Amino acid sequence: MTGTSWELKGEAKGQSILNAIPEKWRLKSVVPPATELRDVTGDYIRQYLTEREIEITETDAVDIVDQTSTGRWSAVEVTEAFCHRAALAHQLVSCLHEVFFEAAIEDAKLQDEYFAKYKTPTGPLHGLPISLKDQFHVKGVETTMGYVGWIDTFQGQQNDPRSGTEESELVRELRNLGAVLYCKTSVPASLMAGETINHIIVYTWNPKNRLLSCGGSSGGEGALMALRGSPAGFGTDVGGSVRIPAGFNFLYGLRPSAGRTPYQGTATSMDGQGTILSVIGPIAPTARSLTLLFKAVLSQKPWLYDPLALELPWRDEVVQETRALIEKARGGASTLAFGIMKYDGVALVHPPIARGLRIVEKTLRRLGHRVIEWKPPSHATANELVGKVFLMDGSADMNYHFGLSGESAPSPVMISKDGTEMTASQVAALNVTKRLYQKQYMDYWNSTAEVTGTGRPVDGLFCPLAPHAAVIPNEYKSVGYTGFVNLLDYTGLAIPVTFADKKVDVRPADGSVNESNDIEWDYDAETYDGAPVGVQLVGRRLQEEKMLTLAEYLGEEIAQDAKERV
Repeated sequence: MTGTSWELKGEAKGQSILNAIPEKWRLKSVVPPATELRDVTGDYIRQYLTEREIEITETDAVDIVDQTSTGRWSAVEVTEAFCHRAALAHQLVSCLHEVFFEAAIEDAKLQDEYFAKYKTPTGPLHGLPISLKDQFHVKGVETTMGYVGWIDTFQGQQNDPRSGTEESELVRELRNLGAVLYCKTSVPASLMAGETINHIIVYTWNPKNRLLSCGGSSGGEGALMALRGSPAGFGTDVGGSVRIPAGFNFLYGLRPSAGRTPYQGTATSMDGQGTILSVIGPIAPTARSLTLLFKAVLSQKPWLYDPLALELPWRDEVVQETRALIEKARGGASTLAFGIMKYDGVALVHPPIARGLRIVEKTLRRLGHRVIEWKPPSHATANELVGKVFLMDGSADMNYHFGLSGESAPSPVMISKDGTEMTASQVAALNVTKRLYQKQYMDYWNSTAEVTGTGRPVDGLFCPLAPHAAVIPNEYKSVGYTGFVNLLDYTGLAIPVTFADKKVDVRPADGSVNESNDIEWDYDAETYDGAPVGVQLVGRRLQEEKMLTLAEYLGEEIAQDAKERV
């Protein structure tokens, strides 16, 4: 194919997404440019919706299910409201790859018919619309993963019998749970970028500040939810791809340890690379929505259908133990302790990120929790190891899939410059080095028991998600703050905190900020103004139940303190 042909094919696919939006939901007026109107969330998108649609789409997943599973709201009404809002969201920031609204509404009708007949919901997610990152296969729906060469194929393969018939294991389970699937969201071509860009939808912008990125690689999920075009959805994370867009869009996002959720039948880059496994995690506007989705998926016993899934059901006992510690803390006992890492020694953070961490620290101390400075094994070493893993095949997989159409790799995509592939011996040596680093980090975490005052090591670690808030295009500086979690296979959770403020996030005249040596003051305060700021809560391996419980508790408390200037 010539350059012209792949460009035309990409443009045609992009136009087909717009064409799939019903005429009644297409914007009739021109949206002002980002230089005139940065924020298209809130009142801006609401102007195109009815009061009833606003009520439904600004309700979180837990309350939606409470309404649909008792018959107070119909699945059809809820589905149509989110389809409408998702259609608007795409026209504002280009966040969708596939829309299948008609099929979703038909599925919702079946949900309503079932409830009318049996007076009981079809499952714990009855009638809940769920969006999916464009890695998951859905029958009758294409998966491009941002590659032009995947259009009209199955993962780049022509005449593959799985085309249009394959469904990912997670998709099967969500259907069993009663969820309604209605759209797939945009990703960077190849997935290997902290911004969302490809030659189909071009660039997905941040709805809160359209001068900035929505993050990546689950960027479309983040942007769609920032506009409340989805109450909850699923992305994947191999280096931060759930947590980064969650943080960049003022959302919660969970990166579970490998094996807790089913990856079977999901498209990915570098399939077969096992040194750092990509994992599936939920994204939502509230922490309790993450818990709802994660718990529901585990109820399907994914270990019976995915050979890499762990036989580890939802553990209520962990939730109860964590809640007991929280209640004791509320009673004045010092039962919880947290580490805070304000700077990883590699990438200096911008002032809004430093302020976000100060808000978190203030919250923890107000609640009576012990806070210790985090001094772990070298994060520069972790960064180096992560970089080697991502380039171990010399980008052969990406180059092959870009080569199917002849398209170029978008500039933010992490790609090898020399194309050198590791030998089997080099991969083995890398795995050994990774294991030794994991052991060092484990030992350090255990050692904190000596200083927490609780008799246990820290219960969690707070640190940045990135050196910056939702980033200026092509200025993503480091995935080290999220990538180390993947390297260790720890549990990571994005928690929204505040927004960048050009009047607040400035260098104090008297130089009184203690962390000034860790802060990159040379940043564009005007452009970043209004950008969402999130932080990361990290727990040890397979501690999802504990981290979700802590996120529900601390997220609300952090939001309270964020209203004050810190």
